[in-house]
Amino acid sequence: MSRPGAGDPPGEGQVHPTLDDPVVASLSEGVGGPMGSRAGRHRWWTPAAVLLVLTGVAMALGMLQKTPCYTDTWSDGQVRYSAMCYSDLPYLYTGRGMVERTWPYSDDPQVRDRFEVMEYPVGISYWAWGTAWVTHALVGMPDLEDRYDRDPGALFSDPAVQREIRGYVIVNALGFALLALLAVWLLARVNPGRPWDAAAVAVSPALVLTGLVNWDLLAVACVAGALWAWSRDRPVLTGVLIGLGTAAKLYPLFLLGGVLVLCARRRRWRELALASAAAAVAWLVTNAPAYLSGRDEWLVFWGFNSDRGADLGSIWLVVSQATDTVIDPGTINDVSAVFFLAWCLGVAVIGWLAPSPPRLAQLGFLVVVGFLLVNKVYSPQYVLWLLPLAVLARPRWRDQLVWQGTEVLYVASVWWYLGGYLAPGSGDDAGFYWLAIVVRMLGELYLVVLVVRDVLRPAHDPVPREASWEVDPGQPRGAPVPPVGATPGGRVS
Repeated sequence: MSRPGAGDPPGEGQVHPTLDDPVVASLSEGVGGPMGSRAGRHRWWTPAAVLLVLTGVAMALGMLQKTPCYTDTWSDGQVRYSAMCYSDLPYLYTGRGMVERTWPYSDDPQVRDRFEVMEYPVGISYWAWGTAWVTHALVGMPDLEDRYDRDPGALFSDPAVQREIRGYVIVNALGFALLALLAVWLLARVNPGRPWDAAAVAVSPALVLTGLVNWDLLAVACVAGALWAWSRDRPVLTGVLIGLGTAAKLYPLFLLGGVLVLCARRRRWRELALASAAAAVAWLVTNAPAYLSGRDEWLVFWGFNSDRGADLGSIWLVVSQATDTVIDPGTINDVSAVFFLAWCLGVAVIGWLAPSPPRLAQLGFLVVVGFLLVNKVYSPQYVLWLLPLAVLARPRWRDQLVWQGTEVLYVASVWWYLGGYLAPGSGDDAGFYWLAIVVRMLGELYLVVLVVRDVLRPAHDPVPREASWEVDPGQPRGAPVPPVGATPGGRVS
């Protein structure tokens, strides 16, 4: 079987969504119906070009959606919730010392007296600090001497600082747009015959609503890169991107679990060792500057996540508020760890028992969902963690619309909950917010059921095994994949 896109005319061998997806086929009736055999092809208006344009439009809409907050520099405490335009960026710009270009891991006592330490992994801290320098360069490198003796809390309302904050958001938004474009471009190339699968990321309402809330798109781009690298039989690059992603957010590390299952099935221990070692080295190298310049500051992220209690979006918050009890953080940590370990073992068993090797996106999606179901917090932008994995794991528009619909409901609910709009007149806790959390979790479990079915019964998988390029390293593209336990000669032991 030849590989689509390798020497073929543009579009040859590619699966067109109007011929593959029932929802898209139905919608296409309004513009002439599914693509026919005599349809023309444009020389440069390729699927990749269309996807990049759609992604750019989505990111522009995301910035437009933040306009109510941008106009008053996020100063109106209610508008940020009623208009759902909240972002962490403006508040952390002054609250974590970016306003003074402070190195996030400085152990200078005067700095630490004035500013809290960034509670994020180092990749995000570096990006936040670097974009502060870019912002200051664009506004003329403001003199910081007069800020050192002022209360950091008062800096937020300073007109000059507010101008910087707006610039800081724009600089980051442009950077996020580049990351989103890169992620979609990479996802479109994971299965060369199915570039349109990435469209569910490019036009995702979750991307529009949450792409600018925090710096999570850094990790998303790394995950997209890791999926692409693995599909090209490049274990070292896969590991490097997983390591870099883990330096920005913890969850990309879970992709190594999928790599473990796939390598164990194929007895490719060298590839597993290469990917794991590359991930470790990339993570260590990225963390070294922060650790060496401020070990205590570097440890803040780990302590913060260990000590926090039940927080927004978690099932723990629902249980705590519904039963009017305070759940000890240690109890949450222990129960979550046991559940997540059991979940990972279950995913490993499913991946091992599958008739043919699953795709890395499928295993990665299942593992990350298990982590999020019992995590102590589910911030609105965490939907981005699942987005590329979910879209490639189950590339069907009906299922994506169902799942993303539950996520959009949660995004709206969390902002209205924080704004006090969901509080009942009786003064009790907001039961509708609990319902939104549960519905969101049910949406994730809905996709889990479908992905598990696809893994165990590949005939249901929208991506045929022969169309996926995640094959054994060294084997010809399209060569049949031996079942679990097969010897090199093909005999099942």
